[in-house]
Amino acid sequence: MRKDEALRPPFRRVLVANRGEIAVRIIRACRDLGMEAVAVYSDADAGALHVELADEAIRLGPAPASESYLRGEAIIEAARRSRAEAIHPGYGFLSERASFAQAVEDAGLVFVGPRSDVIAGLGDKLAARRLARDVGVPIVPGTLEPAAIARADEAADVVSAAEGVGFPLLVKAAAGGGGRGMRRVERAEDLPAALVAGSAEAASAFGDGRVYVEREIRPARHVEVQLLGDAAGTIIAIGERDCSLQRRHQKLVEESPAPGLTVEERRLHHELAVRIGRAAHLTNAATAEFLIDEDQRPWFLEVNTRLQVEHGVTELTGGFDLVVEQFWIAAGKPLSSAAMAAAGAAANPGRHAIEVRLSAEDPARQFAAAPGRIGRFSLPAGDGVRVDTGVRPGDRVPPDYDPLVAKLLVVAGDREAAIALLRDALDSVEITGIQTTLPFHRFVARDPSFAAGDLSIEWVAGHWDGAADRAAARRAADRAAAPRVAGVSTAFAEPPPVSPWLRAGREAFLDEWPE
Repeated sequence: MRKDEALRPPFRRVLVANRGEIAVRIIRACRDLGMEAVAVYSDADAGALHVELADEAIRLGPAPASESYLRGEAIIEAARRSRAEAIHPGYGFLSERASFAQAVEDAGLVFVGPRSDVIAGLGDKLAARRLARDVGVPIVPGTLEPAAIARADEAADVVSAAEGVGFPLLVKAAAGGGGRGMRRVERAEDLPAALVAGSAEAASAFGDGRVYVEREIRPARHVEVQLLGDAAGTIIAIGERDCSLQRRHQKLVEESPAPGLTVEERRLHHELAVRIGRAAHLTNAATAEFLIDEDQRPWFLEVNTRLQVEHGVTELTGGFDLVVEQFWIAAGKPLSSAAMAAAGAAANPGRHAIEVRLSAEDPARQFAAAPGRIGRFSLPAGDGVRVDTGVRPGDRVPPDYDPLVAKLLVVAGDREAAIALLRDALDSVEITGIQTTLPFHRFVARDPSFAAGDLSIEWVAGHWDGAADRAAARRAADRAAAPRVAGVSTAFAEPPPVSPWLRAGREAFLDEWPE
């Protein structure tokens, strides 16, 4: 424990500029530190759990994020009105907007995250690529300047540069992520159209239409390194996470440490990430993301200058609280002894943690969003199990925001034990009323290739057939529902309208795959 922890908290009052499970997570960290928490909410979240838990809650506006959670000026005004001293942005929304961080700083408040200039520098992916190259970190082969696409006669120069990179390649947005603005291109003749389309989407999503090209590395794993830095210039790596199981460039399963890496390979990843953090003068929390090719070589992708959704697996393996650490760093304190100890053990932590994201999405229909009202809602507990959620039974998952319902995390002494614990925990989950990703996660937890650590960013496309799995579940439910006469199945007979077998089987199917 820090000597000053016993005297006073980092701040007296903090405004949490987010919603859902991350807002609840931050509010609980505020409670642990003896700080008051102010929530903000849209009309869709007026009765939400984070609003109920906060010491004060302030309305931002209607449900659309553009009229509520993305209104930086309204959030800063709410902080002033509530006498908050600091603003924690969580993840998503305004968390990586350098202009918002700058406005918070200009208002005399503390932004709980990297400084605005660091966010601006690393948020530009082209600038981050150049910085990584300059400090000797291998970057994914590609261009280092935005592609010129304003005129048709510029296409020849772009295609020439792309041929030097090599096909297939990816068109990527310089100012964003999450797959927005990204296009896969296999042939030179398709590149100009992909650049124009990618630029238009990037401009719509991020207000910045700059795009560049980058070689597609396949097969590849997605591994990220958690960084922390303090005002004194100390930069440390708190382990790495494998986030390879994705759909549409959005993560579904995360674990730490990354399976299949040796201690020496982990140390290399950590060292490369620290180099970038040091060159960028990082303060607070950020994550350096890499692709690992089939020869186990790391290639730098980008830096996320915020707390990640999957930060909990690092907390479980590292044995300390990242959000609490963020608050102390934001208050100007040096990195804690707990953080330094976690960094010292990061290459060989002695524990393994896995997180799955339970979202209101239909895994049988390409993970399409499936908002609605939650019915029964029961999540596991016990040794080695952690649940982060912002909803309760009867709550509505609105269509306006990310459909995350809960994060289920487990930790054990090794990966095999962690997977076994995950299987048991998932089997005890009960969520009705909405379709969730629960069937997919139960499938993953029992898949031999996942157990073997045979992971890649193509894993979901190569292993999961949601429609087929849904059909199999329905057939199993029908078989379970069928009455039996003298030991002979009547599964293909028309069941009685009030058959208890039919009712039980139907309910079991609907719990797994609501209609």
